[in-house]
Amino acid sequence: MIDHERDLASLREATERLLTDAASWDNASVAEPSRLPGWTRGHVLAHLARNADALVNVLEGRPMYASAETRDADIERDAPRPLDVQLADVRATADRFQEATAAPADWSRTVELRNGVTDSASRIPFRRWVEVALHHVDLGCGYELEDLPEEFVQREIDFLTERFAGHRDVPATAVRADDGGVWTTGGGAEGGPVTVSGPAPELLGWLAGRRDGSALKAEGGPLPQLPPL
Repeated sequence: MIDHERDLASLREATERLLTDAASWDNASVAEPSRLPGWTRGHVLAHLARNADALVNVLEGRPMYASAETRDADIERDAPRPLDVQLADVRATADRFQEATAAPADWSRTVELRNGVTDSASRIPFRRWVEVALHHVDLGCGYELEDLPEEFVQREIDFLTERFAGHRDVPATAVRADDGGVWTTGGGAEGGPVTVSGPAPELLGWLAGRRDGSALKAEGGPLPQLPPL
């Protein structure tokens, strides 16, 4: 069962961790490339702020973004800002998100995200935690997938294997973590079954498009090429 209050507490910790790391930078560091192709660290910070606003929209029954074009334009607009402005924006929007979650609400209701995707309102705090945690890694400031809480890694692997289940471009695939976790995904493409195994953080990196899977072992066929998230 999803515990949105527990996820909100974990989100607060993750947000503080990211802000503490970024506070040690200077303005030049914000303009450095992130690990996401074509994005600087400033793009990542701007995206995190605008995503918090967007999830407030979701919780309050409004469209997540006015449009895909507006979302992208807002990130490009905000990416070059100085460090202090970036961090103040990330903190202020994180606070607004927490305030929105404190309002009386039916957490079992269905809400709509981008592109017609729907989910339970109770999952939104975890979705925001995912944004903060994975983008912290994307900043390339010493925080790695191996530093993520074990519970987070397991739950995000749960989510991503479910997302790719039945995907037409992914063969039937068993995903096995060295710590004993087992998942299945894919099944919509020819080939397989393939078994992919390795450390849980490496599996998460492969599923989330953060690592190339070279540290994983594939049996029964080549490592499946996953579509972008």
